[in-house]
Amino acid sequence: MTTVLIANRGEIAVRIIRACTEAGYASIAVFADQDADALHVRLADEAVALGGDTAATTYLSIDALLAAAERTGADAVHPGYGFLSESAAFARAVEGAGLIWIGPSPESIDALGDKMTARRIAQRVGAPLAAGTDEPLAGPEEAVAFAEQHGLPIAIKAAFGGGGRGLKVVRELSEVADAFDAATREAIAAFGRGECFVERFLESPRHIEVQVLGDGHGGIVVVGDRDCSMQRRNQKLIEEAPAPGLSSEQRSLIHEAARSICAEVRYRGAGTVEFLLAADGTISFLEVNTRLQVEHPVTEEVAGVDLVREQFRIAFGEGMSLTETPTPAGHAFEFRINAEDPGRGFLPSPGRVETLRIPGGPGVRWDSGIEAGDIVQPAFDSMIAKLIVHAESRDAALVRARRALRELSVEGPATVIPFDRLAIDDPAFATDTFAVHTQWIESALLLKLESQLRPAAVSDAALQRFPVEIDGRRVVLGLPAALLAGLGQVGGGAVATPTADPTELRSPAPGTLVRWLVDDGAQVAEGDAVAVLDAMKMETSVVAHRSGTLSRRAELTASVAADGVLAVID
Repeated sequence: MTTVLIANRGEIAVRIIRACTEAGYASIAVFADQDADALHVRLADEAVALGGDTAATTYLSIDALLAAAERTGADAVHPGYGFLSESAAFARAVEGAGLIWIGPSPESIDALGDKMTARRIAQRVGAPLAAGTDEPLAGPEEAVAFAEQHGLPIAIKAAFGGGGRGLKVVRELSEVADAFDAATREAIAAFGRGECFVERFLESPRHIEVQVLGDGHGGIVVVGDRDCSMQRRNQKLIEEAPAPGLSSEQRSLIHEAARSICAEVRYRGAGTVEFLLAADGTISFLEVNTRLQVEHPVTEEVAGVDLVREQFRIAFGEGMSLTETPTPAGHAFEFRINAEDPGRGFLPSPGRVETLRIPGGPGVRWDSGIEAGDIVQPAFDSMIAKLIVHAESRDAALVRARRALRELSVEGPATVIPFDRLAIDDPAFATDTFAVHTQWIESALLLKLESQLRPAAVSDAALQRFPVEIDGRRVVLGLPAALLAGLGQVGGGAVATPTADPTELRSPAPGTLVRWLVDDGAQVAEGDAVAVLDAMKMETSVVAHRSGTLSRRAELTASVAADGVLAVID
């Protein structure tokens, strides 16, 4: 039996495990300490610990992942999305170990994963493009010079980024340098590389993307298109297929551009070519994602194809089942169910899922990485599930989506469900005019959202490991620190509850302190931004809760818990 190691976690790992089962393949899950009892671990045929509790030591560790593949005798590796899914180095390492890489060739990832190289390819095949740089910026001064020459707004982007990370939109010249520094920090934290480039930003554009499959020999099939304009912080929340409101000429242009770009590099497997569509009809190539997308289910629903199974077919030499673009059947929406509080600016909200009621009925699909009782871990992404609905038309799909969202209930962490319910009833989204764009949520909807209750803090999920002997063999046993503490082996004793101190500035979410915006001892006013946290893969500003003199209590790069003390303002 073919054995596939899934180098990922959460919802996408569960999705691939299910595809493996239906294809007759054995599935191997890997896990960080926090995920020792996660759903993807419970569902896989076998699971292997990666021996760490950070992304860097687990899901981003090529050595740890290849060691897991060797230990289990895996034949192939599926990277999912995020983490190392667009790493040419990982693809080469997998193939160098004699395993099948279920994804594009390393050469394609190099060519298209580097956004500047991708721009040059797009220029070569005649794809529509906005003005931008073709080489990495040497520093913030080059970003300032570009803005002075081409005007504002501009977008500073991580060359090897994706998912909105390492992307900063700037509308004031005075903010360009700081935005460059922030984009570089995010890019290094998320992708291990900080190179950035800059291009003109199309104000209030729609985000349109084209799903492709390639056979690795130059044959490219466009599977369909999607609209992903419903974004916050440049990360998608609601997607739909097919993209509404496109003329036949616009649809033909982006399909042909996507096909030509991917054919140029003899693309293999599933990929997505993204475009921006401005209000005046201008279309500009954005980037290529050399992996499966989070939003792939909406295309699956209207195209009648299993994209993960297609990835398997191509990787194992069976070829694509499609020879031409399918005629879309109906309309589909996807709602990313994130553990975030929209009323607090989509602040991450990790915690235990106390209860979960999942919607059902015709045309409703639930892709999830959690069940009731599971913990949304603060160290990783905030997305816990995806709700997908499909019906014979966009209006019918909206009706079905409203019904499914009414049925859906998640208690414990704050979630984006109230936002979803509000958004799909707004005339800008629900009517044929389709007036939403990539900044619409922040500009039109954010003020209508109310804050939710903060979830209870959860205990440290890290494991403590001990060598033990079982039947004469030495093995390493990992036990939760909380369990050991309960047994009296670690710490023990009563824990005092600290008295609230009104001078203390506390962290709004668990994360890593990446930047102080004011000096130690500085005078600050209530509402001033004073620090920046990296919380669940996104930078979050911390504002002063009162006026006074700020005294730091946390060091840069320190990990802080929700409500952890960052500073004192006296």
